[in-house]
Amino acid sequence: MTSFFSRLFERPSLTPARVRAAYAIAIATDLIQLILGPFGWAFADQALDIVAMILISRVLGFHFALLPTFALEFLPFTDMLPTWTGCVAIVLALRRRQELATTSPAPGPVIDI
Repeated sequence: MTSFFSRLFERPSLTPARVRAAYAIAIATDLIQLILGPFGWAFADQALDIVAMILISRVLGFHFALLPTFALEFLPFTDMLPTWTGCVAIVLALRRRQELATTSPAPGPVIDI
């Protein structure tokens, strides 16, 4: 039986469905926060941020870039920015770059003639 923390740091493969789900969660969270306005409703913004971070972590796997976004959302008026959508784009770019680095073949030996 795997522990909670080992499952937290798992990195699922990036499938198109996972990418779409992550963007859908991020865009929906940003839109709801924009509709709620700069003052939100009695901790609704914070609850949305917690749910967004958990859901995005479950879909893409935990990434440390999620933490500054989560903290940034607690500052006044930053919830008017599409921070979750930007964070998902950054996490996906970093994960893709990381996957390319691990799957690209090593350069062969240089033959000097």
